Amino acid sequence: MTFLAVGINYNTAPLYIRERLSFSADVLETSLQDLWQLKEISEAAILSTCNRTEFYCTSTSDNQQILVDWVAQNKQLNPADFIPYLYCHIDNSVYRHIFRVACGLDSMILGEPQILGQMKTAYQAAYDAGTLGKRLGKLFQHTFTAAKKVRTDTSIGSSPVSIAFAAVQLAQQIFDKLSEQTALLIGAGETIELAARHLSQQGIGRIIIANRTYDKAHILASKFNGYAIALSELPMHLAEADIVISSTASQLPILGKGRVESALKKRRHKPMFMVDLAVPRDIEAEVEQLRDVYLYTVDDLQHTIDQNMNSRRLAAEQAEEIIDTQVDYFLSWLRAQSAQSTILDYRDQALQTRDEALQKALLQLKNGISAEEALNRLAHSLTNKLIHTPSSQIRVAAENERHDLIAAAREIFKLKQL
Repeated sequence: MTFLAVGINYNTAPLYIRERLSFSADVLETSLQDLWQLKEISEAAILSTCNRTEFYCTSTSDNQQILVDWVAQNKQLNPADFIPYLYCHIDNSVYRHIFRVACGLDSMILGEPQILGQMKTAYQAAYDAGTLGKRLGKLFQHTFTAAKKVRTDTSIGSSPVSIAFAAVQLAQQIFDKLSEQTALLIGAGETIELAARHLSQQGIGRIIIANRTYDKAHILASKFNGYAIALSELPMHLAEADIVISSTASQLPILGKGRVESALKKRRHKPMFMVDLAVPRDIEAEVEQLRDVYLYTVDDLQHTIDQNMNSRRLAAEQAEEIIDTQVDYFLSWLRAQSAQSTILDYRDQALQTRDEALQKALLQLKNGISAEEALNRLAHSLTNKLIHTPSSQIRVAAENERHDLIAAAREIFKLKQL
Protein backbone atom coordinates (compact mmCIF):
# COMPACT_ATOMS: atom_id res chain seq x y z
CA MET A 1 0.00 0.00 0.00
CA THR A 2 1.33 3.42 -1.01
CA PHE A 3 0.63 6.78 0.63
CA LEU A 4 -0.04 9.60 -1.85
CA ALA A 5 -0.54 13.33 -1.37
CA VAL A 6 -1.29 15.89 -4.07
CA GLY A 7 -2.06 19.55 -3.49
CA ILE A 8 -1.68 23.25 -4.09
CA ASN A 9 -1.02 26.05 -1.61
CA TYR A 10 -0.41 29.79 -1.38
CA ASN A 11 3.23 29.27 -2.43
CA THR A 12 2.53 27.27 -5.58
CA ALA A 13 -0.77 28.65 -6.84
CA PRO A 14 -2.35 32.10 -7.15
CA LEU A 15 -5.69 32.83 -5.55
CA TYR A 16 -7.75 32.33 -8.72
CA ILE A 17 -6.42 28.77 -9.02
CA ARG A 18 -6.94 27.98 -5.32
CA GLU A 19 -10.53 29.19 -5.65
CA ARG A 20 -11.24 26.71 -8.43
CA LEU A 21 -9.82 23.76 -6.50
CA SER A 22 -11.44 24.51 -3.14
CA PHE A 23 -14.01 22.18 -1.54
CA SER A 24 -16.75 23.66 0.64
CA ALA A 25 -18.06 21.73 3.64
CA ASP A 26 -21.38 20.93 1.96
CA VAL A 27 -19.75 18.99 -0.91
CA LEU A 28 -16.93 17.39 1.04
CA GLU A 29 -18.68 14.14 1.97
CA THR A 30 -19.88 13.35 -1.54
CA SER A 31 -16.50 14.34 -3.01
CA LEU A 32 -14.66 12.06 -0.58
CA GLN A 33 -16.91 9.13 -1.37
CA ASP A 34 -16.55 9.77 -5.09
CA LEU A 35 -12.74 9.78 -4.76
CA TRP A 36 -12.83 6.66 -2.59
CA GLN A 37 -14.84 4.82 -5.27
CA LEU A 38 -11.77 4.78 -7.55
CA LYS A 39 -10.56 1.18 -7.59
CA GLU A 40 -6.93 2.18 -6.87
CA ILE A 41 -7.86 4.31 -3.83
CA SER A 42 -8.19 2.51 -0.49
CA GLU A 43 -8.50 5.54 1.84
CA ALA A 44 -8.97 9.25 1.23
CA ALA A 45 -9.09 12.61 3.04
CA ILE A 46 -9.33 16.17 1.72
CA LEU A 47 -7.96 19.29 3.43
CA SER A 48 -9.34 22.51 1.93
CA THR A 49 -8.59 25.94 3.42
CA CYS A 50 -8.16 29.45 2.04
CA ASN A 51 -4.44 28.78 1.59
CA ARG A 52 -4.38 25.17 0.39
CA THR A 53 -6.24 22.18 -0.96
CA GLU A 54 -4.60 18.79 -0.42
CA PHE A 55 -5.63 15.19 -1.04
CA TYR A 56 -4.26 12.40 1.16
CA CYS A 57 -4.75 8.81 0.04
CA THR A 58 -3.55 5.26 0.37
CA SER A 59 -3.46 3.51 -2.96
CA THR A 60 -2.57 0.21 -4.58
CA SER A 61 -0.52 2.24 -7.04
CA ASP A 62 2.03 5.05 -6.83
CA ASN A 63 0.49 6.67 -9.91
CA GLN A 64 -0.36 10.22 -8.84
CA GLN A 65 -2.09 10.84 -12.17
CA ILE A 66 -5.09 9.02 -10.68
CA LEU A 67 -5.64 11.95 -8.30
CA VAL A 68 -4.93 14.57 -10.96
CA ASP A 69 -7.50 13.05 -13.33
CA TRP A 70 -10.09 12.83 -10.54
CA VAL A 71 -9.62 16.49 -9.58
CA ALA A 72 -9.98 17.54 -13.21
CA GLN A 73 -13.19 15.56 -13.56
CA ASN A 74 -14.65 16.63 -10.21
CA LYS A 75 -13.95 20.32 -10.82
CA GLN A 76 -14.56 20.14 -14.59
CA LEU A 77 -11.15 21.60 -15.33
CA ASN A 78 -8.53 21.02 -17.98
CA PRO A 79 -5.59 19.34 -16.17
CA ALA A 80 -3.20 21.68 -17.94
CA ASP A 81 -4.84 24.59 -16.08
CA PHE A 82 -3.69 23.42 -12.65
CA ILE A 83 -0.95 20.78 -13.06
CA PRO A 84 1.83 23.44 -13.12
CA TYR A 85 0.79 24.48 -9.59
CA LEU A 86 0.64 21.00 -8.05
CA TYR A 87 3.07 19.33 -5.68
CA CYS A 88 3.10 15.60 -5.10
CA HIS A 89 4.40 13.38 -2.29
CA ILE A 90 4.81 9.61 -1.92
CA ASP A 91 5.21 7.56 1.29
CA ASN A 92 7.95 9.08 3.53
CA SER A 93 7.52 12.45 1.85
CA VAL A 94 3.78 12.33 2.67
CA TYR A 95 4.40 11.73 6.38
CA ARG A 96 6.83 14.62 6.69
CA HIS A 97 4.61 16.93 4.65
CA ILE A 98 1.41 16.31 6.63
CA PHE A 99 3.30 16.71 9.94
CA ARG A 100 4.76 20.03 8.78
CA VAL A 101 1.36 21.26 7.60
CA ALA A 102 -0.34 20.42 10.91
CA CYS A 103 2.44 22.15 12.88
CA GLY A 104 2.07 25.33 10.83
CA LEU A 105 5.54 25.00 9.32
CA ASP A 106 4.11 25.12 5.78
CA SER A 107 1.67 27.97 6.48
CA MET A 108 1.75 31.52 5.19
CA ILE A 109 1.97 32.49 8.86
CA LEU A 110 4.67 30.32 10.35
CA GLY A 111 3.32 28.28 13.25
CA GLU A 112 -0.28 29.52 12.94
CA PRO A 113 -2.56 27.35 15.09
CA GLN A 114 -5.74 27.34 12.97
CA ILE A 115 -4.37 24.75 10.54
CA LEU A 116 -4.36 22.04 13.21
CA GLY A 117 -8.09 22.57 13.78
CA GLN A 118 -8.63 22.47 10.02
CA MET A 119 -6.63 19.24 9.83
CA LYS A 120 -8.82 17.72 12.56
CA THR A 121 -11.90 18.81 10.60
CA ALA A 122 -10.53 17.07 7.50
CA TYR A 123 -9.94 13.92 9.56
CA GLN A 124 -13.47 14.00 10.98
CA ALA A 125 -15.00 14.59 7.55
CA ALA A 126 -13.16 11.56 6.13
CA TYR A 127 -14.17 9.49 9.16
CA ASP A 128 -17.83 10.49 8.80
CA ALA A 129 -17.75 9.81 5.05
CA GLY A 130 -16.35 6.31 5.67
CA THR A 131 -13.22 6.92 3.59
CA LEU A 132 -10.74 6.66 6.45
CA GLY A 133 -9.07 3.32 7.17
CA LYS A 134 -6.49 2.00 9.59
CA ARG A 135 -3.35 3.35 7.89
CA LEU A 136 -4.50 6.84 6.96
CA GLY A 137 -6.32 7.11 10.28
CA LYS A 138 -3.14 6.23 12.14
CA LEU A 139 -1.19 8.79 10.09
CA PHE A 140 -3.63 11.49 11.19
CA GLN A 141 -3.30 10.41 14.84
CA HIS A 142 0.51 10.62 14.58
CA THR A 143 0.05 14.01 12.91
CA PHE A 144 -1.97 15.35 15.84
CA THR A 145 0.60 13.96 18.29
CA ALA A 146 3.45 15.64 16.40
CA ALA A 147 1.61 18.98 16.32
CA LYS A 148 0.82 18.82 20.05
CA LYS A 149 4.46 18.06 20.87
CA VAL A 150 5.68 20.96 18.74
CA ARG A 151 3.23 23.30 20.49
CA THR A 152 4.28 22.01 23.90
CA ASP A 153 8.05 21.78 23.42
CA THR A 154 8.72 24.92 21.33
CA SER A 155 7.64 28.57 21.40
CA ILE A 156 6.36 28.50 17.83
CA GLY A 157 2.88 29.61 18.91
CA SER A 158 3.92 32.23 21.43
CA SER A 159 3.54 35.30 19.19
CA PRO A 160 0.01 36.49 18.26
CA VAL A 161 0.43 35.99 14.53
CA SER A 162 -2.42 34.94 12.23
CA ILE A 163 -4.09 36.12 9.05
CA ALA A 164 -6.66 37.86 11.23
CA PHE A 165 -3.90 39.50 13.28
CA ALA A 166 -2.12 40.60 10.09
CA ALA A 167 -5.35 42.16 8.81
CA VAL A 168 -5.85 44.12 12.05
CA GLN A 169 -2.19 45.17 12.10
CA LEU A 170 -2.58 46.51 8.57
CA ALA A 171 -5.69 48.41 9.64
CA GLN A 172 -3.65 50.04 12.40
CA GLN A 173 -1.16 51.25 9.82
CA ILE A 174 -3.94 52.86 7.75
CA PHE A 175 -5.99 54.42 10.57
CA ASP A 176 -4.37 56.56 13.26
CA LYS A 177 -7.00 55.73 15.87
CA LEU A 178 -8.99 52.50 15.70
CA SER A 179 -11.10 53.87 18.56
CA GLU A 180 -12.77 56.21 16.07
CA GLN A 181 -13.49 53.51 13.47
CA THR A 182 -16.31 51.05 12.84
CA ALA A 183 -15.42 47.50 11.76
CA LEU A 184 -17.84 45.33 9.81
CA LEU A 185 -16.95 41.64 10.03
CA ILE A 186 -18.66 39.27 7.61
CA GLY A 187 -18.90 35.66 8.76
CA ALA A 188 -18.89 34.01 12.18
CA GLY A 189 -16.14 31.42 11.93
CA GLU A 190 -12.80 31.11 13.70
CA THR A 191 -10.99 33.66 11.52
CA ILE A 192 -13.66 36.31 12.07
CA GLU A 193 -13.68 35.62 15.81
CA LEU A 194 -9.90 36.12 15.88
CA ALA A 195 -10.25 39.35 13.95
CA ALA A 196 -12.91 40.56 16.39
CA ARG A 197 -10.72 39.67 19.36
CA HIS A 198 -7.69 41.50 17.93
CA LEU A 199 -9.79 44.56 17.02
CA SER A 200 -11.31 44.62 20.50
CA GLN A 201 -7.87 44.39 22.10
CA GLN A 202 -6.71 47.32 19.97
CA GLY A 203 -9.65 49.46 21.10
CA ILE A 204 -11.84 49.46 17.99
CA GLY A 205 -14.69 51.93 18.32
CA ARG A 206 -17.53 49.70 17.11
CA ILE A 207 -17.95 46.18 15.75
CA ILE A 208 -20.75 44.97 13.48
CA ILE A 209 -20.93 41.26 12.69
CA ALA A 210 -22.92 40.06 9.70
CA ASN A 211 -23.67 36.40 9.08
CA ARG A 212 -26.11 34.34 7.06
CA THR A 213 -27.35 32.87 10.37
CA TYR A 214 -28.28 35.76 12.64
CA ASP A 215 -28.05 33.70 15.85
CA LYS A 216 -24.39 32.88 15.20
CA ALA A 217 -23.66 36.54 14.51
CA HIS A 218 -25.42 37.52 17.74
CA ILE A 219 -23.49 35.00 19.86
CA LEU A 220 -20.17 36.21 18.47
CA ALA A 221 -21.06 39.90 18.66
CA SER A 222 -22.06 39.56 22.32
CA LYS A 223 -18.51 38.50 23.19
CA PHE A 224 -17.12 41.82 22.00
CA ASN A 225 -19.96 44.26 22.73
CA GLY A 226 -20.73 44.23 19.04
CA TYR A 227 -23.90 44.59 16.98
CA ALA A 228 -25.23 41.62 15.00
CA ILE A 229 -27.02 41.76 11.65
CA ALA A 230 -28.21 39.18 9.16
CA LEU A 231 -26.36 39.01 5.86
CA SER A 232 -29.49 40.30 4.11
CA GLU A 233 -29.11 43.57 6.09
CA LEU A 234 -25.61 44.17 4.77
CA PRO A 235 -26.57 46.84 2.18
CA MET A 236 -28.15 48.98 4.93
CA HIS A 237 -25.05 48.95 7.15
CA LEU A 238 -22.14 48.80 4.70
CA ALA A 239 -21.77 52.58 4.57
CA GLU A 240 -21.13 52.63 8.34
CA ALA A 241 -17.98 50.55 7.97
CA ASP A 242 -14.51 52.04 7.88
CA ILE A 243 -13.01 48.54 8.06
CA VAL A 244 -14.52 45.47 6.37
CA ILE A 245 -13.06 42.02 7.02
CA SER A 246 -14.80 39.09 5.36
CA SER A 247 -14.29 35.34 5.73
CA THR A 248 -17.22 33.10 4.79
CA ALA A 249 -17.67 29.78 3.02
CA SER A 250 -19.83 31.31 0.28
CA GLN A 251 -19.19 30.00 -3.21
CA LEU A 252 -20.27 33.33 -4.72
CA PRO A 253 -19.14 36.91 -3.94
CA ILE A 254 -21.08 38.66 -1.18
CA LEU A 255 -19.97 42.19 -2.00
CA GLY A 256 -19.93 43.44 -5.58
CA LYS A 257 -18.57 46.63 -7.07
CA GLY A 258 -21.99 48.27 -7.35
CA ARG A 259 -22.94 47.70 -3.73
CA VAL A 260 -19.61 49.04 -2.47
CA GLU A 261 -19.87 52.02 -4.81
CA SER A 262 -23.31 52.86 -3.36
CA ALA A 263 -21.88 52.67 0.17
CA LEU A 264 -19.04 55.02 -0.77
CA LYS A 265 -21.55 57.63 -2.04
CA LYS A 266 -23.38 57.47 1.30
CA ARG A 267 -20.01 57.93 3.03
CA ARG A 268 -19.25 60.90 0.77
CA HIS A 269 -16.25 58.93 -0.44
CA LYS A 270 -14.66 58.57 2.96
CA PRO A 271 -12.12 55.73 2.38
CA MET A 272 -12.89 52.10 3.25
CA PHE A 273 -10.30 49.49 4.18
CA MET A 274 -11.40 46.01 3.08
CA VAL A 275 -9.74 42.64 3.67
CA ASP A 276 -11.08 39.54 1.93
CA LEU A 277 -9.80 36.45 3.76
CA ALA A 278 -12.12 34.01 1.98
CA VAL A 279 -11.35 31.45 -0.72
CA PRO A 280 -13.36 31.63 -2.97
CA ARG A 281 -13.38 35.41 -2.56
CA ASP A 282 -16.26 37.19 -0.82
CA ILE A 283 -15.49 40.56 -2.42
CA GLU A 284 -15.41 40.95 -6.20
CA ALA A 285 -11.93 41.76 -7.50
CA GLU A 286 -13.38 44.74 -9.41
CA VAL A 287 -13.98 46.51 -6.08
CA GLU A 288 -10.26 47.28 -6.08
CA GLN A 289 -10.84 49.62 -9.01
CA LEU A 290 -12.85 51.99 -6.81
CA ARG A 291 -10.90 55.10 -5.93
CA ASP A 292 -11.66 55.23 -2.20
CA VAL A 293 -11.27 51.55 -1.39
CA TYR A 294 -8.15 49.80 -0.14
CA LEU A 295 -8.83 46.12 -0.88
CA TYR A 296 -6.50 43.34 0.28
CA THR A 297 -6.72 39.56 -0.13
CA VAL A 298 -4.96 36.78 1.79
CA ASP A 299 -2.08 36.93 -0.68
CA ASP A 300 -1.60 40.67 -0.13
CA LEU A 301 -0.97 40.14 3.58
CA GLN A 302 2.29 38.28 2.98
CA HIS A 303 4.53 41.32 3.59
CA THR A 304 2.75 42.17 6.85
CA ILE A 305 3.02 38.57 7.95
CA ASP A 306 6.74 38.39 7.17
CA GLN A 307 7.42 41.18 9.64
CA ASN A 308 6.05 39.04 12.46
CA MET A 309 8.00 35.87 11.73
CA ASN A 310 11.43 36.41 13.28
CA SER A 311 10.42 35.23 16.75
CA ARG A 312 9.14 31.94 15.35
CA ARG A 313 11.99 30.90 13.07
CA LEU A 314 14.22 29.41 15.77
CA ALA A 315 11.25 27.51 17.15
CA ALA A 316 10.58 26.18 13.64
CA GLU A 317 14.08 24.66 13.52
CA GLN A 318 13.36 22.87 16.79
CA ALA A 319 10.02 21.74 15.39
CA GLU A 320 11.72 20.16 12.37
CA GLU A 321 13.80 18.02 14.74
CA ILE A 322 10.64 16.87 16.53
CA ILE A 323 9.07 16.02 13.18
CA ASP A 324 12.11 13.90 12.25
CA THR A 325 11.51 11.83 15.37
CA GLN A 326 7.76 11.56 14.78
CA VAL A 327 8.31 10.38 11.20
CA ASP A 328 10.58 7.63 12.56
CA TYR A 329 7.87 6.62 15.04
CA PHE A 330 5.29 6.33 12.27
CA LEU A 331 7.67 4.35 10.08
CA SER A 332 8.22 1.96 12.98
CA TRP A 333 4.48 1.50 13.31
CA LEU A 334 4.16 0.82 9.56
CA ARG A 335 6.96 -1.74 9.66
CA ALA A 336 5.26 -3.47 12.58
CA GLN A 337 2.04 -3.73 10.54
CA SER A 338 3.82 -5.79 7.89
CA ALA A 339 4.52 -8.48 10.53
CA GLN A 340 1.09 -8.32 12.13
CA SER A 341 -0.48 -11.13 10.09
CA THR A 342 2.50 -13.40 10.87
CA ILE A 343 2.18 -12.65 14.59
CA LEU A 344 -1.56 -13.38 14.52
CA ASP A 345 -1.07 -16.65 12.63
CA TYR A 346 1.66 -17.75 15.07
CA ARG A 347 -0.55 -16.87 18.05
CA ASP A 348 -3.51 -18.79 16.58
CA GLN A 349 -1.29 -21.81 16.00
CA ALA A 350 -0.03 -21.70 19.60
CA LEU A 351 -3.57 -21.33 20.99
CA GLN A 352 -4.73 -24.32 18.96
CA THR A 353 -1.81 -26.40 20.26
CA ARG A 354 -2.64 -25.31 23.82
CA ASP A 355 -6.33 -26.22 23.47
CA GLU A 356 -5.52 -29.67 22.08
CA ALA A 357 -3.07 -30.42 24.91
CA LEU A 358 -5.53 -29.11 27.53
CA GLN A 359 -8.40 -31.25 26.23
CA LYS A 360 -6.16 -34.31 26.35
CA ALA A 361 -5.16 -33.55 29.96
CA LEU A 362 -8.80 -33.07 31.00
CA LEU A 363 -9.70 -36.41 29.45
CA GLN A 364 -6.86 -38.10 31.36
CA LEU A 365 -8.15 -36.59 34.63
CA LYS A 366 -11.64 -37.86 33.83
CA ASN A 367 -10.19 -41.36 33.30
CA GLY A 368 -8.73 -41.36 36.81
CA ILE A 369 -5.12 -40.24 36.35
CA SER A 370 -3.78 -38.14 39.24
CA ALA A 371 -3.71 -34.35 38.91
CA GLU A 372 0.08 -34.26 39.38
CA GLU A 373 0.63 -36.83 36.62
CA ALA A 374 -1.79 -35.01 34.31
CA LEU A 375 0.05 -31.72 34.82
CA ASN A 376 3.43 -33.32 34.14
CA ARG A 377 2.14 -34.92 30.94
CA LEU A 378 0.50 -31.61 29.89
CA ALA A 379 3.73 -29.67 30.40
CA HIS A 380 5.81 -32.29 28.55
CA SER A 381 3.35 -32.59 25.65
CA LEU A 382 2.83 -28.84 25.25
CA THR A 383 6.56 -28.12 25.31
CA ASN A 384 7.28 -30.76 22.66
CA LYS A 385 4.52 -29.53 20.38
CA LEU A 386 5.51 -25.85 20.65
CA ILE A 387 9.19 -26.47 19.87
CA HIS A 388 8.71 -29.23 17.29
CA THR A 389 8.15 -27.07 14.19
CA PRO A 390 10.82 -24.43 14.97
CA SER A 391 13.34 -27.22 15.77
CA SER A 392 12.60 -29.02 12.49
CA GLN A 393 12.94 -25.80 10.49
CA ILE A 394 16.27 -24.95 12.17
CA ARG A 395 17.60 -28.42 11.25
CA VAL A 396 16.51 -27.91 7.62
CA ALA A 397 18.19 -24.47 7.63
CA ALA A 398 21.44 -26.06 8.87
CA GLU A 399 21.29 -28.76 6.21
CA ASN A 400 20.90 -26.06 3.56
CA GLU A 401 23.60 -23.88 5.12
CA ARG A 402 21.09 -21.09 5.81
CA HIS A 403 23.17 -19.56 8.58
CA ASP A 404 21.15 -16.34 8.32
CA LEU A 405 18.00 -18.21 9.40
CA ILE A 406 19.80 -19.83 12.30
CA ALA A 407 21.10 -16.44 13.44
CA ALA A 408 17.60 -14.98 13.09
CA ALA A 409 16.17 -17.85 15.18
CA ARG A 410 18.68 -17.18 17.95
CA GLU A 411 17.69 -13.51 17.91
CA ILE A 412 13.93 -14.17 17.83
CA PHE A 413 14.09 -16.69 20.68
CA LYS A 414 16.66 -14.59 22.58
CA LEU A 415 19.20 -17.43 22.81
CA LYS A 416 22.78 -16.89 23.87
CA GLN A 417 25.01 -15.98 20.97
CA LEU A 418 27.43 -18.68 19.83
